[in-house]
Amino acid sequence: IARYKKFINQHINGKMSIKQCDAVISMRGISKPDSNECKETNTFILARPKQVKPVCGRAGEPYGQMRKSLQPFHVVVCTLKNQGARHPRCQYNGSSRTTRIAIRCEQGFPVHFDSDIVVINEGY
Repeated sequence: IARYKKFINQHINGKMSIKQCDAVISMRGISKPDSNECKETNTFILARPKQVKPVCGRAGEPYGQMRKSLQPFHVVVCTLKNQGARHPRCQYNGSSRTTRIAIRCEQGFPVHFDSDIVVINEGY
């Protein structure tokens, strides 16, 4: 599924640090839909696709029109520093946290990452 491949490109990165936001977003060509404007925020799930896909099934629970992961994931959230910038001038601040993720699935595949994620305390 093309949308699943796009989801992987935009939101899954097994190994990245908070200092790599600019490089990864630039390399992967991530921008606002149908434009070269920088995305305000982009979240990367520090996992492999095969760890995220099960959230569409047994590893997730209903969450409105989406699925919420039962287990927390480590994520890196990249927030745009220079508002209104366009590629390739996007500059991001990165932060990391552990959170349950909310995603939309189609035919058992993740196709959309929801920005309203449920933050879990580190001591969980």
